Amino acid sequence: MMQAIVITSPGGPEVLKIEKRNRPEVADGEVLIEVKAAGVNRPDVFQRKGNYPAPPGVPDDIPGLEIAGVVKEVREEGSRWKAGDKVCALLGGGGYAEYVTVSSGQCLPIPAGLDFKEAASLPETFFTVWTNIFDRAGFKTGERLLVHGGTSGIGVAAIQMVKAMGGKAYTTAGTGEKCRLAEQIGAEKAVNYNETDFEEALMAATGNEGVDIIFDMIGGDYTPKNINLLRTEGRLVMINAMKGKRGEVDLLKVMQKRLTITGSTLRARDHAFKHAIAQKLEQNIWPFLADKTIKPIVYKTFPLEQAAEAHALMESSNHMGKIVLTVG
Repeated sequence: MMQAIVITSPGGPEVLKIEKRNRPEVADGEVLIEVKAAGVNRPDVFQRKGNYPAPPGVPDDIPGLEIAGVVKEVREEGSRWKAGDKVCALLGGGGYAEYVTVSSGQCLPIPAGLDFKEAASLPETFFTVWTNIFDRAGFKTGERLLVHGGTSGIGVAAIQMVKAMGGKAYTTAGTGEKCRLAEQIGAEKAVNYNETDFEEALMAATGNEGVDIIFDMIGGDYTPKNINLLRTEGRLVMINAMKGKRGEVDLLKVMQKRLTITGSTLRARDHAFKHAIAQKLEQNIWPFLADKTIKPIVYKTFPLEQAAEAHALMESSNHMGKIVLTVG
């Protein structure tokens, strides 16, 4: 048996309760991991509310998309992993627990110098940033990125990854303190959207040229401003729509500037797709974590049994960086 945080019914943070569950069985091609820390992400909140069902084969009532821990069992011939290895992993769900199973290809070694809490803050955001900015949007050295929500888990990862890969990052955030943090970790300019029109401010910051890629999880009324901010051949990549799934798009501007509007979700993609991202991250980004060019930003940790408090903090949007649960 093991301890796990369970969504007892759709609702607020209080529906998260710790319960005893059977330890998961390891299937062929998988590893069993003893979880030491689990990242908290906004999709976990959506799942708790009943709005983000788990893919087939994944427990629907235990949230958690990323963990770090110790490999306990391997069921893959010729696997690179062995019992005792310290890894972090991207999951389809089930991470708020003492043990998880996952396809071996979705595991990565913990970068040198990082502890379990820092490592657990990486997979969901780094996989998401890589597949959307570097693969879908085709980021090239020297390009400019705008990421909304610069001190979210996604934001702090995107800013640092783009800077490390030779680009310039711009961002929006809701307070002066958040803007200062975003600029400290590498943003060229962070705009407080509660005080300033971000379109005007970012046009001024870029010499009235705009940006090449916009990475957006806001949607709604941000959409026309995003279209205006994109340069010729610009790419708008959507991963959420927190201000609404409908936005106004000036199709003439899309045609005139030859813009691309795209988006994706990661959770339902297959193991091979996620394995390919893991390989690219290990090759291109993990060295920057090892030499501290990119640094995990963990805002606060909670013990597993306080997952409800962690979700309440996530929904308050008062955090800067990642929220992590510690296990055991």
